[in-house]
Amino acid sequence: MNQIDSASAFTTDDAVLVLEDGQVYVGEPYGARGETRGEIVFSTAMTGYQETLTDPSYDRQIVVQTFPHIGDTGVNDEDPESSRIWVAGYVVRDPSPTVSNWRADGTLDDALVADGIVGISHIDTRKLVRHLRDAGVMRAGIFSGDVLVGADGEPRTIESLLDDVRATPQMKGMGLYDEVSTDKAYVIEPAGEFEGHEPVATVAAIDLGIKAMTPHRMAERGCRVHVLPSTTTFEQIEELNPDGVFFSNGPGDPEQADDMVALLRRVLDAGYPFFGICFGNQLLGRALGFGTYKLKFGHRGVNQPVKDLTTGKVEVTAHNHGFAVDAPIGETVDAPYDGGRYGKVFVSHVDLNDDVVEGLQCVDIPAFSVQYHPEAAAGPHDAAYLFDRFVAMMNDANAKNAKEESTNAQA
Repeated sequence: MNQIDSASAFTTDDAVLVLEDGQVYVGEPYGARGETRGEIVFSTAMTGYQETLTDPSYDRQIVVQTFPHIGDTGVNDEDPESSRIWVAGYVVRDPSPTVSNWRADGTLDDALVADGIVGISHIDTRKLVRHLRDAGVMRAGIFSGDVLVGADGEPRTIESLLDDVRATPQMKGMGLYDEVSTDKAYVIEPAGEFEGHEPVATVAAIDLGIKAMTPHRMAERGCRVHVLPSTTTFEQIEELNPDGVFFSNGPGDPEQADDMVALLRRVLDAGYPFFGICFGNQLLGRALGFGTYKLKFGHRGVNQPVKDLTTGKVEVTAHNHGFAVDAPIGETVDAPYDGGRYGKVFVSHVDLNDDVVEGLQCVDIPAFSVQYHPEAAAGPHDAAYLFDRFVAMMNDANAKNAKEESTNAQA
């Protein structure tokens, strides 16, 4: 069933999805029963649903999977990007009734129940996504089980469910990175061929909703990565004597992150090489003096074409963002903040679907960022070279500092 007009069209055996513009879909419960509300968004990924569900950037968001068959490969203990499922709710068309994968150790349905994630299945997700592309993402709610019955014992009306949805806070204006960040610092040591060796570089990584694969990609390149809470001070970063600083992906509105922007400016002022991903890209944009804005329906999935303007190459990339940086494309400009304090900057990457800014490159200071996810979990590995760029930037900065120290010593 899809859009309906009366409360009598559903029972407590059903699940009901209500959009803030009044569209209603009735399907079957999937995962936990109950109520959830948030911003409803869609992901175009055909694979990697476990990584999607455990990405902290989906905090407070109800995710619609455009690919119809979800759950075929079950879940396992190796693929999660964090310690829990972060999505506020889950919408799929046809959940798999069976699990067929040698790595699976459970079903997706059971995992959703275990983490209390309310979902809905067997609705026309194609129609729903076409509507969200036209109208834009919006607030929504999924209701199932006892919450469909009012305090008077009678079935709730669509109007009462809609009132609940419209009382949900908007994503624009929400600061969420503190609630998804780690409580305690931890260290990821060099891995792969670098395991057991002294690190090539030490990175201070600020966790604003970091995915587990990100520090792992750095560790594969010989880095020791200190993953730090969002409450970390500049002085605590200095104590680590890092070769570079990284700001991660994360949820929420970058305009509500003034403290992180202030921290990043201190990092840039100190001359630390900087790399930012997703939310980190938006924060670099703000630190340089550019604005940010909310996209109509965002980029979410693992099939977004992005052009690296520094090389001319096109890469297929993984995305999860609803906000973007407002910066001029095709020209090198003075960074607007404080009369050009950080020198010149240019847009290094653009999305080929809609010309959204997908990366920033500073010319006069060692700092760059991308809006998408080069750690690619799940997704293609086209953008893995960005981690190599970061390591090279740190090595170049260390070599420059060593040369200056040697020159000063000789003088």
